[in-house]
Amino acid sequence: MFIDCGGGARVLVRALIGKMTTSNKEPVIIYGAGSSGRQLATALNAGPEYFVNAFIDDDVTKYGSIVQGIPIRAFDDIHELIKKRKATKILLAMPSATRARRKEVLAQLEPLTIKVLSIPGMADIVEGKAQLTEFRDVGIEDLLGRDPVTPKPELMIANIANKVVMVTGAGGSIGSELCRQIVKIKPTKLVLFERSEIALYSIEKELAEYITRLNLAIELIPIMGSVQRVNRLETVMRTFGVKTIYHAAAYKHVPLVEHNVVEGVCNNVFGTYYAAKAAVEANVDTFVLISTDKAVRPTNVMGATKRMAELMLQGLAQDQGIKHKTRFCMVRFGNVLGSSGSVVPLFRRQIKEGGPITLTHPDITRYFMTIPEAAQLVIQAGAMGKGGDVFVLDMGNSVKIKDLATKMVRLSGLEIKTDTNPHGDIEIKCTGLRPGEKLYEELLIGDNVEQTPHERIMTAHEVMLPLSELNVFIDALDIACHNFEHEKIRQLLLDAPTGFNPTDGICDLVWNARLKNEPKDNTENVTNVVNLSNQ
Repeated sequence: MFIDCGGGARVLVRALIGKMTTSNKEPVIIYGAGSSGRQLATALNAGPEYFVNAFIDDDVTKYGSIVQGIPIRAFDDIHELIKKRKATKILLAMPSATRARRKEVLAQLEPLTIKVLSIPGMADIVEGKAQLTEFRDVGIEDLLGRDPVTPKPELMIANIANKVVMVTGAGGSIGSELCRQIVKIKPTKLVLFERSEIALYSIEKELAEYITRLNLAIELIPIMGSVQRVNRLETVMRTFGVKTIYHAAAYKHVPLVEHNVVEGVCNNVFGTYYAAKAAVEANVDTFVLISTDKAVRPTNVMGATKRMAELMLQGLAQDQGIKHKTRFCMVRFGNVLGSSGSVVPLFRRQIKEGGPITLTHPDITRYFMTIPEAAQLVIQAGAMGKGGDVFVLDMGNSVKIKDLATKMVRLSGLEIKTDTNPHGDIEIKCTGLRPGEKLYEELLIGDNVEQTPHERIMTAHEVMLPLSELNVFIDALDIACHNFEHEKIRQLLLDAPTGFNPTDGICDLVWNARLKNEPKDNTENVTNVVNLSNQ
């Protein structure tokens, strides 16, 4: 007798096959049951690595629904999904959500100590720069929760569109992003001025590909050179008819400048002065200095040199309209995410290697901003400059670095190792403040601050040096650097209105090595030489 089991057998077979198919896949939860989340689930279930055992969504009307065989659950159910269904990852499928909203979601997920990954932004997916299933670590910008303000078009184009623009330090973190933003605004020429051969090669190649892909009529001019050579700067500016300069070339790493004082002064102070003087001689219209929050009441040489660079431009601005037409302005901001000196890539590497995470002090705080937002605000501030302006970017709230490290560890699915949790995964070690390092940074000197038409750009009124005094100071500092007179360099930086209040003695490596190796009677020998020379 033949018995047809019919649909029941087929359902059973499909169930068994489905179970076998998913048994070797990693169970995950998708946060977000919108169109992106559903597309992601389809792609994952068809692939070999993951199967989706639930959606989490904020929309209460979706709870209890089943999409593609996957239930939509409330956030309150997430503990059960992780423990009973053994989900190993949460995938954020919220490409259109604001950063503020993503920050709220991540704050909920952080205590779960489960690895959280994100799908690429919708713009990258649409432009073909990324695939939906190319998961990424949670962006630090999402942890900060700061949504960028849409740039004002009239300010973005004012100094760039149909003009010849030059960026010094074009291969650096800020310089390269300025270049990326500038080419979108379509200058006629973009001069990339950079001392590092590999950095110049990299940014030129990237921009050339972008220009070719979009068929833009922009001439790229890669120039190798140092801002410490005024003749080179002026020749380049005159030859190509530069009208706008963004001066990003500088040494910015605090401990390295502490250990190499003369080079820090030569590059940051005189490099700015020479670039500015060359701009005046070449009839450049606008010169924008990229400054830093470390220029405010500086405790280190780097900050003092950047404040001195500001004073240089403020001094030259006094002759605007009398001896020259160049408008000078400065833009201060704090740390940028993903820069060459940022803690974020360091922490990511340390987490990947199993720790420990190293930070200098448990209470240290910093301001952070994304590089694209910083570059856009620099461009807009430069368009508002009248001459000698010091602009300050609104960086939002300062961030405690230890809290940032903790969030990064937990969202990687790991636990912090402490005395109360000795079996944790990653230890956070404090190594002590480095030479010249502050616990916190400031953005302003005094309280004489005004709002500009842009909600995230303010202007500060600072103490200035009269041009006659500035010239005397420049000559004295130049001689001190040439002769490697570190005590004199230190005193000049203290005497200038920089607010310099060093936390350490002179840390220059060459200087200290020479002092250590000099014979004890060196002072007497030097005195004898001086006396003989005067006879």
